[in-house]
Amino acid sequence: MHACIPIGLMLFDYALGIAMWTLIGRFGMSIFLLENSNFFFMKMFVRMTDPMIKSTRAITPPFLIDRLKPLYVAWFIFMFRFYVLPLMLGYSMMGVLSFPLEGDIAKVIYDIGNIFR
Repeated sequence: MHACIPIGLMLFDYALGIAMWTLIGRFGMSIFLLENSNFFFMKMFVRMTDPMIKSTRAITPPFLIDRLKPLYVAWFIFMFRFYVLPLMLGYSMMGVLSFPLEGDIAKVIYDIGNIFR
């Protein structure tokens, strides 16, 4: 799979990727639900992402409305993953599938698609 990538950096990227997608999920759900909704998944997204949003309060502009803050924090994580992690992982070029998490997910989806051919 990723034989030449140090396992620690790959796990770090996986953690950042999961955090980023969870923040995007919270933003998407907030379009349809209030943040204090009783819907289980919204409660889970809020509980998981509140610490990330609070920890980035210093870099979040005060004029940004609360519903956009998860997307703003996700953008910062994306930028870190897109520009810094490829350098740390030794990639010579950057791109959407240079992310180990998304690359593995794309491979699984491709393999599932080949099963039904």
